[in-house]
Amino acid sequence: MKILVVNAGSSSLKYQLIDMDGEKMIAKGLVERIGTGKPGHQKQVVGKEVYEVEGVMIDTHVQATEMMLKALLDEEKGAIRSMNEIGAVGHRVLHGGTKFSASVIVNQAVKDAIRECIPLGPLHNPANLMGIEACEKVMPTTPQVAVFDTAFHQTMPPKAYMYGVPKKFLTKYGVRKYGFHGTSHRYVSKRVCEFLGISQLGTKMIICHLGNGSSLSAVVDGKCVDTTMGLTPLDGLLMGTRCGTCDPAVVQFIANNENMTVDEVLNMMNKESGLLGISGLSNDMRDVDNAADNYHGDAMLARDMLVYGIQKYIGSFVAAMGGCDMIVFTAGIGENNGALRERILTGMEWMGAKLDHARNMACADGHATECVISTDDSKMKLLVIPTNEEIMIARDTLELVKH
Repeated sequence: MKILVVNAGSSSLKYQLIDMDGEKMIAKGLVERIGTGKPGHQKQVVGKEVYEVEGVMIDTHVQATEMMLKALLDEEKGAIRSMNEIGAVGHRVLHGGTKFSASVIVNQAVKDAIRECIPLGPLHNPANLMGIEACEKVMPTTPQVAVFDTAFHQTMPPKAYMYGVPKKFLTKYGVRKYGFHGTSHRYVSKRVCEFLGISQLGTKMIICHLGNGSSLSAVVDGKCVDTTMGLTPLDGLLMGTRCGTCDPAVVQFIANNENMTVDEVLNMMNKESGLLGISGLSNDMRDVDNAADNYHGDAMLARDMLVYGIQKYIGSFVAAMGGCDMIVFTAGIGENNGALRERILTGMEWMGAKLDHARNMACADGHATECVISTDDSKMKLLVIPTNEEIMIARDTLELVKH
């Protein structure tokens, strides 16, 4: 069966077509600048063939979905001959609140629940819902499946997900830690055990998903017991443009002194902070690294803050789990930045984490693959496992629709 995986953003539609017979990705594409009032752009890659469209006004996600299918069906550069070849569509949905601890086939009740979670995911959930409804309109007989970023973290105990505010805000508004990047954390925590040839049962691991958005999770027996992101993806580590954890009173202090609204401060914390805000240069770790290596003071500070934050969370998660068998790095920075991994792991020999410098640097800078980067005598395994959220979404979709 061929599964179409869709990730709808507010102004973009990313997709992959995966043949589940062998789990081969046969096409991937992007439609962007949807509804922006500017000419849109579409690019699709099938093998070595590139299908590209520029300068078309793309007003809605329905139109973007139609463009996606037209590209997939293109006689010369497409991937399929008929829409009937698409057995189902799997959609990434950011926020499922407490309503979803697993992926589900989409029906009206599911769409209503996604809509109810919009206050928790105001930027992503509306776009995710538009993607689902656009595909329903264009492919009315094809099953649609929702795969939630928050689902994997629903196994956290109350002591990990509760905030110290009056409990009525949990029951009234759902104010608690949810966590994100769950599809990636779930894929990596399962795949690393397959790679090592061991069962998930009896394992304690820390997954470091490091990219423009970053999060760590503590996973015991294959189940998440804690994570760094919170009610929103703003909490936790310093990220590309997000500030990460800080004293909540900072919001009030800046708002009062800069004559800003709370919404304006939070927008600044989401889009103008993190590596960009500290370095004053860029949200891209490669740019920050390059400047820091050339002794740019604020870039050095931004990198130090990121490394220190990751080290603190690793230490706290080891304590919370009562030990740790492995630390696994994934996502763009985690998979490719060997020098940053070395900075993070330096000084962690006390807990049995010994990094092999040669192995680590051989698995970096575009050469990331599934590999062990710890020494043979390290008590804790250190690994790189490239993430694959799309295949996780496709697997969930296949599992739900084949019955």
